[in-house]
Amino acid sequence: MKRVSLQTKILGLITSLILFVTILLAGIISYIESEETEENIGKRALNVATAVSFMPTVREAFELDDPAAVIQPLVEKIRKKVGAEYIVVGNADSIRYAHPDESKLGKHMVGGDNAKALVHGQYYTSKATGSLGPALRGKAPIFNGQGNIIGIVSVGFMVEDIKVIVLKKLLKISSVALLVLVFGIIGGVLLARNIRKDTLGLEPYEIASLYRDRNAILQSIKEGIIAIDKDGYISMMNPSARKILSLHHDIKFKKIEEIIPNTEMYQVLQTGELKKDEEMALKDREIIVNRTPIIENGKVVGVVASFRDKTEVNEMLNALSDVRKYSEDLRAQTHEFTNKLYVLSGLLQLGHYAEAIELIQKESALHLNQNKVVFEQIQDKTVQAILLGKISKASEKKISFTIDDNSSLDIVPKQIDMVKLITILGNLIDNAMEAVEANETKHVTFFTTDLGEDIIFEIADNGRGIPEDTIANIFETGFSTKGKFDRGYGLASVKEIVDELKGSIVVHNQPDGGAVFSVFIPKKVGGR
Repeated sequence: MKRVSLQTKILGLITSLILFVTILLAGIISYIESEETEENIGKRALNVATAVSFMPTVREAFELDDPAAVIQPLVEKIRKKVGAEYIVVGNADSIRYAHPDESKLGKHMVGGDNAKALVHGQYYTSKATGSLGPALRGKAPIFNGQGNIIGIVSVGFMVEDIKVIVLKKLLKISSVALLVLVFGIIGGVLLARNIRKDTLGLEPYEIASLYRDRNAILQSIKEGIIAIDKDGYISMMNPSARKILSLHHDIKFKKIEEIIPNTEMYQVLQTGELKKDEEMALKDREIIVNRTPIIENGKVVGVVASFRDKTEVNEMLNALSDVRKYSEDLRAQTHEFTNKLYVLSGLLQLGHYAEAIELIQKESALHLNQNKVVFEQIQDKTVQAILLGKISKASEKKISFTIDDNSSLDIVPKQIDMVKLITILGNLIDNAMEAVEANETKHVTFFTTDLGEDIIFEIADNGRGIPEDTIANIFETGFSTKGKFDRGYGLASVKEIVDELKGSIVVHNQPDGGAVFSVFIPKKVGGR
């Protein structure tokens, strides 16, 4: 279906509206003019008739033997002066004494509308068809000195002549209406062009389509987006920005500094320079901000700021790091077993069968005990894989990694996904292994159970433990007891995920040395 342009719609609307109003007004004015013209001509006819009826010459002529000889020339002069179609003077029997057509003198007046004047002595106007055709007539009785009605004066203006007068007035009105219509069309064209300029040449349906697309894009973008106008008022904010800024009320048309006190968007308004990937603190969050000027006709008319939460970026990096550790642990397991296979192959080639059998039995006993717990008592595949990787890593580092025989775990709920498990268990077990690296006897113990309402993970080591004055700070981002650069993110990530799962972490030192981390995660969504 072909779409109608905005200019066509505006022109059509304005033309139709002006045309309708013009026709309506022309009709009303025509009616009023017709009525007024008829009324004015009627009054003139009546006034002329009344004036003639009061003329002494006319009255006195009625007493003569031939009244027409006096009245006819007098009345004809008056008729020509006032522009009437006719002035007829008749006696009490409606016999004509004056008429524009002298051949009709002495004959009866026609029209049948003389009774009011001749019988009742009234002055009035009427419409009737006389000897010359339909006319608007003014009637006046003629009285003698004794007050008796002796005749009648009838002054007539033809109906056709009245129509011609009205038509001439209508032509003037129509010319004005046509002029208004032309100006209206010109104004409509200019208005349409101005609107198209304001809408950048886009039609309304194109603007609507762009608006729908814009909303869909803003809804789908994970980055926060805020736009301000040239005066610093917020003109747009997408849902992601509201979420990052923790806003739940309407902020449109508020000043940007009311929402973001330390904003630098005003500098972009003034300079028009793009600012990219700048870090700033915003409501206890670290965010990365881009600020882009909105330029129209060479002038900066606003600024758009897009920002993303650096905390989320760090979480993604930590999760990726944990997955990479998980992969490395599996490779370590493969490497460890490959080394043992090489040793076993060498023993067999050298004929040391007793030593080969002893190595096989030793490894078999060790793995039989570990595999019994991992594969029979722990049912979750992700936890199994993590533990197998850590067992190999511990073997490579000469650390005794023990899975408590009393451990038991069913498949964990869906809200505790693989990445969360890798982050929690991977970081805690790795920290425990790092804690015992300086010891002669290196021992790490893992225990898990889900017998109650919570899933419990417990990791213990025989290291030096955690200083009591730092236990309260170990879950803070960037804090580390190791004093190394770029440390202190693992436990912070663990704490954040456990809090997200509505769980808790308990840390304490063992009497004989070493630390114990106990993690409690509710099985049901929403916590206990």
